[in-house]
Amino acid sequence: QVQLVESGGGLVQAGGSLRLSCAASGSIFSFGTMGWYRQAPGKQRELVAVVTSGGSITYADSVKGRFTISRDSALFTVYLQMNSLKPEDTAVYYCYRVAFGRDNWGQGTQVTVSS
Repeated sequence: QVQLVESGGGLVQAGGSLRLSCAASGSIFSFGTMGWYRQAPGKQRELVAVVTSGGSITYADSVKGRFTISRDSALFTVYLQMNSLKPEDTAVYYCYRVAFGRDNWGQGTQVTVSS
């Protein structure tokens, strides 16, 4: 069983920054692919950024140039540095991991950006 524990959400003014962290624990034998999705009220969950075990990174177009995903493979931890935040970034951010065909989700952390 794998658990994903997120931290770092909160309330910030537009233009500000936040850093999210997600640590995976449990029956883990490889980093897999880890990253972040988000879901705003009334909208579908969408990919924000993911990083593979090989280091390949994918960003949503809406966050390119503002968000940076990074990882510590030894600690099975992934980070999301969010800069120049906009009100439209307001959402619940979910940590995600997939490995050997199995995926796991964190409980979600709220990010609210005020205008």
